[in-house]
Amino acid sequence: MSEISNADGPVAVTGASGYIGSWIVKDLVEQGFQVNACVRDQSRADKVDHLLAMNGSDSGGSVSLFNADLFEPGSYNAAFSQCSAVIHAGAAVGYNKETPQQVYDGCFTEVSHVVESAKLAGSVRRFVFTSSFAAVGHPRPPGYVFTEADWCGDNVEAYKGAWSDDNIAKNRDIAYAKAKANSEKMIYAQAEGGGFEAVAILPLHVVGPLMCANHDQGWSWQNCIRFMLMGKPYRISRDGRMLWNMVDVRDVGQAHRLAMVSGNAGNGSRYILSATDPSGELFTWQLQARLAALFPEIEQIGGEEMAVSGPAQPTYDSPRAYCELARSELGLVTHSIDDTLLATGRSYQELSLL
Repeated sequence: MSEISNADGPVAVTGASGYIGSWIVKDLVEQGFQVNACVRDQSRADKVDHLLAMNGSDSGGSVSLFNADLFEPGSYNAAFSQCSAVIHAGAAVGYNKETPQQVYDGCFTEVSHVVESAKLAGSVRRFVFTSSFAAVGHPRPPGYVFTEADWCGDNVEAYKGAWSDDNIAKNRDIAYAKAKANSEKMIYAQAEGGGFEAVAILPLHVVGPLMCANHDQGWSWQNCIRFMLMGKPYRISRDGRMLWNMVDVRDVGQAHRLAMVSGNAGNGSRYILSATDPSGELFTWQLQARLAALFPEIEQIGGEEMAVSGPAQPTYDSPRAYCELARSELGLVTHSIDDTLLATGRSYQELSLL
């Protein structure tokens, strides 16, 4: 299928007001694309003003807002009309206290509505889906390096019976992983006979600058960085112990566009967006030390439980993964981890959220 350019018509982005979605829109606008930005409520200035501010770019790109909702079939029809591509970044991920079943439905069940609208448009040639590393990761020995060949349903016996559809309604992590993996497979199959190609982007721990206060979603990775910069302990994992495998949100945004325009990608292509190299893989105590070096003006940085000689306890060495395929096939150029962490903290300071 021929490559897509900004001369081929608009590109629709779902979840456009979100943290990742906004950077997708910004990257597209800077490359001269007309973007149909799908949001749930375009009257919410706190969620859309930063998108509208992208209009007037010297690149010739522009943003038009469309109301659409994952849970309303047909609500994307107008936004997708005459579009050459759809980037589906919208999902229910649990930050807003959705139940595990609602997370599954928002990340899989309702995706069929989005695909149907793309097929109905008749003009969509590529469908880029924001999947997740959750669709990749599964129990492996410490230090195992995951690649795009891995799926979350691999090595099922290691889940000790937990990996079942019965647990979708009970366990948010299982609901989310199954939803993303099932969505990928469903979209690839739909694309095969639907006249378009589907490609997936699979981000890991996404951090980087925020465009607006609404991007500070509770329990998101960027929100955890915020609280560490406020001197508070990291709470998501037990005693704060975790291997952070970080990718810049700006790189994630760029990767979606590259997956849309690249002649190297095809139906079923998937790209992990994670650390560029081991410098982006930091245990919490290492991340804490790195933040202290980057923000010397902050008196105390929070993190994990420490002892006099170092971390109070060792951390399980996983997940290891690198965005090598996105760099080699798509031509992705990434930010350094220091640039990413500094931009994250500075954006919180500029938004007066620290």
